[in-house]
Amino acid sequence: MTDPPRNKSPSSFNLRSHPHQDLTTALIARAEHDLIFTPRIMGESLYMLQRYFQDFIKEQLEARSVTFGDHPLLLPFMETHARELAEFVVAGVGLNHSIRLPDLEKLGPDPERIRRLDLWDSFSAHIKNAEDHFVSGVGGLQQILDSIEDMKSLRKDVPNT
Repeated sequence: MTDPPRNKSPSSFNLRSHPHQDLTTALIARAEHDLIFTPRIMGESLYMLQRYFQDFIKEQLEARSVTFGDHPLLLPFMETHARELAEFVVAGVGLNHSIRLPDLEKLGPDPERIRRLDLWDSFSAHIKNAEDHFVSGVGGLQQILDSIEDMKSLRKDVPNT
């Protein structure tokens, strides 16, 4: 590992001599002002969140008499929208719980309990918002599916030539 060059202010770096080191030094010098850390859900937790939204979407569609046997593209629709809703939650929680470097360095001995409660509230609110957003647009999906059915019935009525 290379030690960063000393005595370089952010405005004094020269991109012609060791550009990556000078830039790195300038970025670290700005870290107190410009660097933030955000939580990112991943692994099994992300899978659980996506699975939750897949089940939620399926329930919402079934409540409106939309079944997978009738519409072959519903499964990819459900998977895609479940990922999008999960990403909405992840991005929202990340934005709500970003922490600047100086604040991270100042954390006391037991901030974990308070942060977990804040994260719980944030996850809960974003999941509910994502559900509400999906439900508000599901009527439009029903109209699309109805027009597909209308087109199918029109095709059946047209003789082959």
